[in-house]
Amino acid sequence: MKIPNPITKWRHGNEVETTSRWVGEHEGYDTTPLPRLTWVSASMGILVSMGGFIFGYDTGQISGFLEMKDFLRRFGQRHNDGTYYFSNVRSGLIVALLSIGTLIGALVAAPIADWVGRKYSIIVWCAVFSVGMIVQMTATDEWYQVMLGRLVAGFGVGALSLLVPMYQAETAPRHIRGALISTYQLMITFGIFLAAVFNYAAERHQSGKAASWQVTMGLSFVFAVILGGGILFFAETPRFDYRRGKVDQAKQTMTKVYGVSDNHYSVHMELEEIRVKLAAESHKGNAIQEWIGMWKAPKMAYRLILGMGLQMFQQLTGANYFFYYGTTIFVGTGIRNSFVTQMILNGINFGTTFYGLYIVEHYGRRKSLIAGSVWMFICFMIFASVGHFSLNRDDPEQTPKSSIALICFACFFIFGFATTWGPMIWTICGELYPSRYRAKAMALSTASNWLWNFLLAFFTPFIAGAIDFRYGYVFAGCNILAGLGVYFFVIEGQGRTLEEIDTMYLMGVKPWESSKWVVPDLEQMSGKVRQRLGQTNPELAVQNEEIGHDIRTEDEERGGITESAQRSRIFSEAAGGRTLEATFLGDEGEGSGLPS
Repeated sequence: MKIPNPITKWRHGNEVETTSRWVGEHEGYDTTPLPRLTWVSASMGILVSMGGFIFGYDTGQISGFLEMKDFLRRFGQRHNDGTYYFSNVRSGLIVALLSIGTLIGALVAAPIADWVGRKYSIIVWCAVFSVGMIVQMTATDEWYQVMLGRLVAGFGVGALSLLVPMYQAETAPRHIRGALISTYQLMITFGIFLAAVFNYAAERHQSGKAASWQVTMGLSFVFAVILGGGILFFAETPRFDYRRGKVDQAKQTMTKVYGVSDNHYSVHMELEEIRVKLAAESHKGNAIQEWIGMWKAPKMAYRLILGMGLQMFQQLTGANYFFYYGTTIFVGTGIRNSFVTQMILNGINFGTTFYGLYIVEHYGRRKSLIAGSVWMFICFMIFASVGHFSLNRDDPEQTPKSSIALICFACFFIFGFATTWGPMIWTICGELYPSRYRAKAMALSTASNWLWNFLLAFFTPFIAGAIDFRYGYVFAGCNILAGLGVYFFVIEGQGRTLEEIDTMYLMGVKPWESSKWVVPDLEQMSGKVRQRLGQTNPELAVQNEEIGHDIRTEDEERGGITESAQRSRIFSEAAGGRTLEATFLGDEGEGSGLPS
């Protein structure tokens, strides 16, 4: 009996492609179902996500360095009895300067990417990151050289944090775009975990030597070279090529990623959407006018503040309290080998993120985030209470049960974060904004993430030193506020198109009723809402004009026009449909190129 290939069945048997609005009967076009995954899209997702791995690896290694004997001897300070230590200011600056660099890199990377392209920008910033690592590795006893090296490396990490999701979003097929972008967060957790493993191995075999931290740090070059060199084998994103007039190149890239012929209807439709978007953007003002206009656009100020607030609360959940200072924290609990503890925490973070990718599409964003906030609140309340009231902080080995409890609830917390607030905030911020402003708005939300990352990394040693484990109560309160914010302000996006989510924000749908909201017919929407939709989502016009054109062609042959066709015309006019009508009713060859 012949056993069917499960991979082939999975790739072609899923009903998502066969029910897509982009497949069906369209005369003259290839309408075969889209493959779920191709080798090109899979390899692209894995390689480009290496940018997230670089960020995670650099974040994870610094926690171990602060406790390594040679690192302490070279860059720390000495007590009167000759023992070495890091002051709060020094450790805070060494850890937190990376975040300042990432904030600057994230803001600067966008205009450079528009100038030289996404592909070559990734190579440039990999080189900048490598320079920062060289500065750190060549330091002998000057702690500020390590600090400045982390600042320069941060430029590269921050730029990659914007470029990686951008490259994937502009290249990946729509039906797997969310999954591919989510691999960025997954690779961050993998980088943090692998850094903990290398820290443990290096300190065990090279304890007291410069190699204990230089080997782990030097491996960063390997990952930067893999990303910077590997991206040369991939094409520029179709969107960037199309903007530079390379229409054929953009089409060729899309057919390879989709795994279809160049006459496939999905490729044709996506190229038309790119063309319409470019035509709409050609009427924009200058850069300053666009930034000001973004804040004045319908419901955009609300969504910008919401996006930045969500990224802020992702940091205020307290996850980096463990990732940055985990090794130091657990030294105080009496754990003899805190490197092992950190390795366990980071392993849980990496492993459970896979489950988070499942949760986001099966239980929804709102329920998952609210449940995650409650879970993390409980964990931090117990963690802080045990650490302050039960643990003997002067001699932790006298209270072994308390030490074990701290480790357990730290693990429980990491599980809650990695399955909810870790990956889902990036998903929501990707869904939150209309197409016209998505890049700039996401840059602001990402900058908010890095700003709070810096503040927490710098001030945590001071706060923890002043109030010890009671610092956990601060994070517990922030988790409750974060859950309330999701309940009152975040609209459920599970199973919704980006256009539907935008419509819900424009129509003022109550977030707690959003999961049951039904998309109204166009005539039920006010003319003001239809106009807002067209202004902020120019790609809606090409979709609706295509539908309207098909209906009009059939009805005009019969000598009449249906109500649905009239609705399509109304929507098209609101979205600038006169230009589009000339495209679809005119010569096909003219409609497929750049607008004049």
